[in-house]
Amino acid sequence: MGMSDGRVSIVTGAGRGLGRAHALALAAEGNRVVVNDIGANLGGDGFDESPGRGVVDEIIAAGGEAVLNSDDVADWDGAGNMIAQALETWGRLDSLVCNAGIVRDRMIVNMSVDEWDAVMRVHLRGTFCPVRHAVEHWRDKSKAGTPVDARIVTTSSGAGLFGAVSQGNYSAAKAGVATFTTVAAAELGRYGIRANGIAPAARSRMTEEAFAEMMAKPESGFDSMDPANVSPVVVWLASAQCDVSGRMFEIAGGELSVSDGWQHGDVFDVGRRYEPDEIGPLVSDLINAAPDPAPVYGA
Repeated sequence: MGMSDGRVSIVTGAGRGLGRAHALALAAEGNRVVVNDIGANLGGDGFDESPGRGVVDEIIAAGGEAVLNSDDVADWDGAGNMIAQALETWGRLDSLVCNAGIVRDRMIVNMSVDEWDAVMRVHLRGTFCPVRHAVEHWRDKSKAGTPVDARIVTTSSGAGLFGAVSQGNYSAAKAGVATFTTVAAAELGRYGIRANGIAPAARSRMTEEAFAEMMAKPESGFDSMDPANVSPVVVWLASAQCDVSGRMFEIAGGELSVSDGWQHGDVFDVGRRYEPDEIGPLVSDLINAAPDPAPVYGA
């Protein structure tokens, strides 16, 4: 018996890396899995069904159930097809894991608008479109009187929570994913939907080049950057056992924490409009009273 026997899950970007690990781990716990992947390169170009097909074959060979979906997560109709495929294949959908992503790393002074737009499209639109279609299905069920116990798991990043040099587009997109997740949790709880996100650190196509030394597989001992280390958190967040919503979990190897996010700072109120020359000393006092921000990666 698995943690999620009989549940149906969709994992986007599931052909490689973290998504592959999530799909395999979900299937091992009894989920029937829609493996979504277009097989694009790291920059988001190209099409190849073989990585996703390989994951489906692995799941079936291990005794699980899975189907391949090759729709573009950021295409409105394609995202709808993904949800429809789960419903047509198994008659239900219980969890959606939004993992698909690309990188177009550049310093801001060298970044083109196309490099900005491509990253925003996959990470932000590619989270919104599947979520929007899934939520429509779950809300309709709830309004019809059928109990819903659904889960959304999004993927942010340490870059999204704290920023990363040369990743202004990626950091901004992942910050948007984190905020979108908190809004989804606030809006959708009434329908029986919980939404949480992860900010993982693991070996993937995105990290192997940028952080080659950190991501290198050790010759022996615990491989802390193995993407499979992240997947147990995703399995739990996608399960009926998950009883939290609106939170962002950082996971790296065996380290798990809940990120606090932005918090309101101390307030000084003069009860009138400020004079410009009053602001500097006041800001100094407010910053001195506030905790130091986490540093930007690579700064």
